[in-house]
Amino acid sequence: MLGDLIGEEQGDTTGIRVLSTDGGHPVLEASFQATGTLLGVGVKDMGTYESVVRADGTLFGEGQGVTMTQEGETITWHGSGVGRFDDTGAIDWRGALFFETASDKFARLTGIAGLFEFRVEESGKATAKIYEWK
Repeated sequence: MLGDLIGEEQGDTTGIRVLSTDGGHPVLEASFQATGTLLGVGVKDMGTYESVVRADGTLFGEGQGVTMTQEGETITWHGSGVGRFDDTGAIDWRGALFFETASDKFARLTGIAGLFEFRVEESGKATAKIYEWK
């Protein structure tokens, strides 16, 4: 069941590169940095994901990253999702994140999946919301 909103962030794409064009399905790598909150705590998030453009025009992506607090606590994440282009050139992603941390403050994250909505504007601006999946 979709649970509470546990995180929100805003940021920017920091780099894009083409990894492959084999078989007519381009594979791209994108990195981003964002700031926001996770479980009500201010965080900085950094991640990189690869996406492949599929025959129907949708995207499939997988990524990983690290989220850090000002106190130095870290949470790592891995995720995957599906993206769709809209009429403005933005990409709307939906998927799941899986967390790992040694921090007591964020320990509950290791036992859940985080369902995300991630939007990347054509300009590279990004916003995300993460919901707990119970």
